[in-house]
Amino acid sequence: MPKTKVKTMKKDDLFEEGLKVRKKVLTAEYVERQFASASEFTKPMQEMATRAWGLVWARPGLPHKTRSMLNIAFLIALDKPEELELHVEAALRNGVTQDEILEILMQAAVYCGFPAALRGTRIARQALERWDGAQSTKPASTRSKGRR
Repeated sequence: MPKTKVKTMKKDDLFEEGLKVRKKVLTAEYVERQFASASEFTKPMQEMATRAWGLVWARPGLPHKTRSMLNIAFLIALDKPEELELHVEAALRNGVTQDEILEILMQAAVYCGFPAALRGTRIARQALERWDGAQSTKPASTRSKGRR
């Protein structure tokens, strides 16, 4: 049995915890934009996704850095480049280095197939270039730790 003590949360607590961690990992601007652009039809999916973040990302068993590394590998395996871009940037915010991202991509090529990993590498490169550009315009004291 896992040794991690599981905290039982009410539905509202799960949403609030998920919202907090989702904003931290993906940025508040991104999450707020998702909710602002949600229709009556898509809002329940945003709420469910937010509760899922509270259910998994708020758990104490793995640090956010590790969860981000897993997400990169999962998204490559599933060949989901539209989500990979978002999660590469989130991984950098969570302290994953560019070298670590490259290692994930290389291992994914062996286990998930080269086409998906090569596509993932192109997406990751674009996200890293954008990240580097954004970081270079920030004062040194506010730069993120996700750089090499």
